Amino acid sequence: SLASTAITCFTRGLDLRKETEDVLCPANCPLWQFYVFGDGVYASLSSICGAAIHRGVITNAGGAVRVQTLPGQENYPAVNANGIQSQVLTRWASSFSVTRTKNTALEAVGQSVSTARPSTGKRPKKPLDKKAGNKDCKADIAFLMDGSYNIGQRRFNLQKNFVGKVAVMLGIGTEGPHVGVVQASEHPKIEFYLKNFTAAKEVLFAIKELGFRGGNSNTGKALKHTAEKFFSLENGARKGIPKIIVVFLDGWPSDDIEEAGIVAREFGVNVFIVSVAKPTTEELGMVQDISFVDKAVCRNNGFFSYQMPTWFGTTKYVKPLVQKLCSHEQMLCSKTCYNSVNIGFLIDGSSSVGDSNFRLVLEFISNVAKAFEISDIGSKIAAVQFTYDQRTEFSFTDYTTKEKVLSAIRNIRYMSGGTATGDAISFTTRNVFGPTKDGPNKNFLVVLTDGQSYDDVRGPAAAAQKAGITIFSVGVAWAPLDDLKDMASEPRESHTFFTREFTGLEQMVPDIIRGICKDFLDSKQ
Repeated sequence: SLASTAITCFTRGLDLRKETEDVLCPANCPLWQFYVFGDGVYASLSSICGAAIHRGVITNAGGAVRVQTLPGQENYPAVNANGIQSQVLTRWASSFSVTRTKNTALEAVGQSVSTARPSTGKRPKKPLDKKAGNKDCKADIAFLMDGSYNIGQRRFNLQKNFVGKVAVMLGIGTEGPHVGVVQASEHPKIEFYLKNFTAAKEVLFAIKELGFRGGNSNTGKALKHTAEKFFSLENGARKGIPKIIVVFLDGWPSDDIEEAGIVAREFGVNVFIVSVAKPTTEELGMVQDISFVDKAVCRNNGFFSYQMPTWFGTTKYVKPLVQKLCSHEQMLCSKTCYNSVNIGFLIDGSSSVGDSNFRLVLEFISNVAKAFEISDIGSKIAAVQFTYDQRTEFSFTDYTTKEKVLSAIRNIRYMSGGTATGDAISFTTRNVFGPTKDGPNKNFLVVLTDGQSYDDVRGPAAAAQKAGITIFSVGVAWAPLDDLKDMASEPRESHTFFTREFTGLEQMVPDIIRGICKDFLDSKQ
């Protein structure tokens, strides 16, 4: 037929019904919203108009495109072309290619078809909400599926059915939960990321397409890999949304899972374990660590472990699991030292420091601050410079991004003067920590000084600690060890640092960060 079908910016290859179809793309589609997978041969999940612009068949002014359906394939590559970054996809059941239509008469006919379409401004309200998904369930979830020989092909398919049902009941959508899948076997394989699909239909299809890998059940290795690699912002993780890994485990892991559990907690990931057909009495001799569930879950409080006797007849287990995954307030592991602390830096600006050493101090502060996730809902940084006098360089509420904090630290001007450290601690406790004392974050103060204080430091430091502030003291050059220990929190050894030269500050950075994280975790236990 001559007429091209007018389509929208979001029409995908899999929405077309014919082998070969001539379509008409609208003008001015928002490039950043295109999902395109592959290059030349595109997975049928891809936006047709996006693929056509990527391929150079049309520009963003729209136009006619011929779409040819092709068989599915493996490893669609990611290529940046014509302003569109296509994405990798491991495999998909069908593909398409795009070419220019041969006949310009088509365009004229197509144009009239497209202008005859009702304006998209007045869309019926109903389908929009479906796209948004379940807004009450905020979660970024990785399903870590068991693809080992333990489970076998038959039960692997039952596992896919179960995960599919959970995915549908969650209410996946742009503003609801997002999910991805990792398969654990000999080596872990990320099958798809959070950003790849935002509709339950697509997720179901992608789960259906998963192939069974086989091999040992190296769950520990897969859990660690997922905690470290899966939840990056580039891969679709969202700021301030709980990160969850649901580990499905048939039987028991072949490797150690404890270290992976620790890594997941450090990364702020909530680990659930769904154990199916757990080891029987006669199998226990083969299990290297009987308490593997307790060691891997976020908290060993019963909430994060879930048991199913077999893979058969699991429908009744879907809803209770979904309810757990949507209980925002129970996600105890979302808070980590990186995203839940306030760190105040108290900087000695006395004349003995000197200009070039003062720069080294600022560099030290930047390197500590850099390690934390600074945002309005995350960690916060403040800085006060002192001589006999104090100056708040910036408070916890002034800057809520890492870039702005680092730039504010760079712009601190050296005061030069005497040294009244005790007064400065009192000033900081009152003016900088005072306003945040009822906030959710844990408070830390890092005091940097290069000499003897003219006033008492012990009283003000004790008062600060009583107000819930943990103090690390960092001394350089002539700072007396007694002063440093008097200021530091208990245990004093691990909260007191000293270096002869300002250049030695750099080596202390990891120890200070580790110290803050250790105190944070201890306070949570």
